[in-house]
Amino acid sequence: MTGSERPIVIVGASLGGAKAAEALRDAGYRGGIVLIGEEHERPYERPPLSKGYLLGKEAREKIYVHPPQWYAEHDVTLRLGTAVAAVDPAARTVTLTDDGEVAYDKLLLTTGSVPRRLPVPGADQDGVLYLRRVEDSDRIKAALRPGARIAVIGAGWIGLEVAAAARTAGAEVTVLESLELPLLRVLGREVAQVFADLHRDHGVELRFGVQVAELTGDGGTVSGVRLGDGTGLAADAVVVGIGISPATALAEAAGLEVDNGIKTDWHLRTSDPHVYAAGDAANAYHPLFDRHIRVEHWANALNQPQTAARAMLGQPDAVYDRVPYFFSDQYDLGLEYVGYVEPGGYDRVVFRGDPATREFIAFWLSGGRVLAGMNVNVWDVTDPIRELIVSKRVVDADRLADPGVPLGEV
Repeated sequence: MTGSERPIVIVGASLGGAKAAEALRDAGYRGGIVLIGEEHERPYERPPLSKGYLLGKEAREKIYVHPPQWYAEHDVTLRLGTAVAAVDPAARTVTLTDDGEVAYDKLLLTTGSVPRRLPVPGADQDGVLYLRRVEDSDRIKAALRPGARIAVIGAGWIGLEVAAAARTAGAEVTVLESLELPLLRVLGREVAQVFADLHRDHGVELRFGVQVAELTGDGGTVSGVRLGDGTGLAADAVVVGIGISPATALAEAAGLEVDNGIKTDWHLRTSDPHVYAAGDAANAYHPLFDRHIRVEHWANALNQPQTAARAMLGQPDAVYDRVPYFFSDQYDLGLEYVGYVEPGGYDRVVFRGDPATREFIAFWLSGGRVLAGMNVNVWDVTDPIRELIVSKRVVDADRLADPGVPLGEV
């Protein structure tokens, strides 16, 4: 079989994989496309799993990327419930766990990420829940009953969104976090306090600076959490949200360069010229930041596949240079975040509006340049915030903070 007769194979039937197949067809590619996924569900989006779907506000059908007939109509071979056991870059084949083999012309890895497991005794009991797949969201939703005692371990985005959903459902919620504030590494102390106040105001008990020593149980089902200082709390369910790790095992075994994800250039091409990567698993060189970054958010899974598709088709101008973006909804607070800041990588936070009102924009600056901006209950400002970041110009902090000065004139 010649290269031109081989299909493009996509490993990971997720949002990223589905959008890559769509982008290939939109770009005029008429060759074969094989989309392989471990899950039995057709590709779906993950944000609703901790937001609208978990809250019961969105029907299951709303989470899917495409209608079920889309794949056949666009001549995409969708192989679900199928895991890839190995990639052979020399032969340009992928081996499936059922002993099947698929040859490829180009390969795209959208393998995503996996939740980090809690490494304490009792963590393998029933009622200890993680959120990654739709069935995980279903299990958590079933646990969020009025009066139920829910312990959430980890005060990151997933932990806080689950806590908000649990309180909305009428559950009693305790959030356990090893740091002093929620989202501290992401937002810094100045903005993290907003989220501590938000959840306390909605009746969540927040315990900061604590370590989980053990999950206690009764007959194999979790019943509580014991902390490092010996104190304990009862729990009918425990939701663990302590981060995710990029799914790089296939890439590592295939000899691809891996460092905090599958390393790619700005075309999303890996160290093998026939293999590309996108989404959570990709540590891609970003021209704006002049470094490799790995972003664990929906927008990367949505947009990177378009660049990867064009690059696989030989278009030299296919460069991924979008500014990172994510969003979150908690209670009556909605936010959008644009930009990229490493922990401690800023020297000043400027507020436009009063954080106490939960209607403001926060800007993270370094050397007078805007690195990132987050609008909270303020809308239609992501484009001018993005422009401030991309321009790299030094701004007047007083004008940046003044709501009377349009962002485009700062």
